[in-house]
Amino acid sequence: MFQNSPLRHPVFSLFYSGCVCTALGYTMQGTLAAWLMATLSTSAVMVALVQTATAGPVLVLGLIAGFVADSMDRRRMILITQWVMLAAVLALSAMESTHHLTPAVLLSLTVLVGVGFAFYLPAQMASIQSMVTRAELPAASALNAVAFNAARAVGPAFAGALVIGLSAGSALLASAAFFMVTIAIVYRWQPGPQLLPGPTEGLLKGVQAGLRFAWHSQALRAVTARNVSFSFCASAFWALLPLIAKEQLRAGAGGFGLLFTAFGLGAIFGAWLTPALIRRTSLNATTNWGALVWAAAVAVVAWADWPSAIIGGAFVAGSAWVAVLSSLSAGTQSRAPTWMRARAVSIYIVGTQAGLAIGSAVWGTVASLIGVRLALLCSVGVLLVAYVLLRQLRIQPGTEADTLPNPSVAELSITHTPDPEDGPVLIQFEYHIDLVYQAEFVQAMDAVGPARRRSGASNWGVFRDLNDSSRFVERYVITSWADYLRQRERMTQADKLRHEKATRFQKANVPIKLSRFIGVEAGSLSGDKTIA
Repeated sequence: MFQNSPLRHPVFSLFYSGCVCTALGYTMQGTLAAWLMATLSTSAVMVALVQTATAGPVLVLGLIAGFVADSMDRRRMILITQWVMLAAVLALSAMESTHHLTPAVLLSLTVLVGVGFAFYLPAQMASIQSMVTRAELPAASALNAVAFNAARAVGPAFAGALVIGLSAGSALLASAAFFMVTIAIVYRWQPGPQLLPGPTEGLLKGVQAGLRFAWHSQALRAVTARNVSFSFCASAFWALLPLIAKEQLRAGAGGFGLLFTAFGLGAIFGAWLTPALIRRTSLNATTNWGALVWAAAVAVVAWADWPSAIIGGAFVAGSAWVAVLSSLSAGTQSRAPTWMRARAVSIYIVGTQAGLAIGSAVWGTVASLIGVRLALLCSVGVLLVAYVLLRQLRIQPGTEADTLPNPSVAELSITHTPDPEDGPVLIQFEYHIDLVYQAEFVQAMDAVGPARRRSGASNWGVFRDLNDSSRFVERYVITSWADYLRQRERMTQADKLRHEKATRFQKANVPIKLSRFIGVEAGSLSGDKTIA
């Protein structure tokens, strides 16, 4: 089995070890922060704010983190985030050991750890594809999912044992040690060059570019819809887990830890099983079956009164959780082109966190009104309805052509060079199509439009000349000249093939005419620069 695993690659194996260490350090810090806040304050609000401080930065800063990971060296970004988290945890340990820790300081340093983790995740996940083959990406994504889910079970238990055996300060030092291991590993990692096509873009434009690409990509829209709906429904299990342990297992912290452990073991089993399922079926089938198995497992947990059934349901739920989210993650990474892979990952992460955050509040409210068991069953019902409604949104892996840039970008041949921020830019292609091929041409152009829009075009359309029925014009607008240059560089091989499929209907011996226009205002022509 190992020879078919991504772990057989030394680079990925080493990198993955660092991922596990970071997940352990992060989950340990979150557990210890909650414990310390309970000792520093009697306010339930302050204790609850620890969870907000831990997870909130991922939700708030996720899209920005994705753009930054696409714009700078990811190895450097991972190192910076590790140093930030290490410094924050060491500061927590020192202040706790010297009895100078206050609730405000604890929350502030926990937020800093959360910010570091928010910027770490997109850079880490977007780096995986460069270490494994495309066929191994689902397995690598499953391993990545299990690293965090196993850490959610092991990290809190390890932190609690250290607090009992030593002290909270010592437990925080152990958390810091895991970040130090990751730093040592990443220093040994030497990735290849990161492609950054086109002129540098600002933060706002970079985030907008990522959202625009995802909106005009049918594949990424499908992943996002399936991801948010599943995370929203699955959040019921996470939000109500302490109450499940208390009311159904009739156990306290020990039962809570037992359910966490069962879920973590199920996640490990799911990571082992999911790649084989994907190879034998598909990403879409694995996502569908995973969602149905999750629904069945949570229904068992809701109905059962026997501890063995509840623990078994948690184990199966862990397996289904990894199967669904690793399939969705693999679908995201395999469809995103190299220039926005981290942004696509960040959209996936934010979607998951948004679904969990909103769902936790909703299902917690529902449970307070009708009870834990019925709230869990309601979440199962909503998941099944979403499954039926969204089943036609298929999760399909991309190809190399979907992600790699077009290697043959034609040289610009223009007599006037605009400034980067000049615009808008109007692009026009003129085609001449015989009547017999016009229906097929228009159909082929329907696939070209989304490709243009994904990379920056707006107001895209195809028009037929009323005076010459064989003449068609494709026109679209781009905000600025710099955005147009970026669009040219970001065109993928698949985009080029879509355009070539349409242009093969062009009349023989009649060249396609390309025209570029720049927006002008009164007095704007005096600064034109002419190329000799």
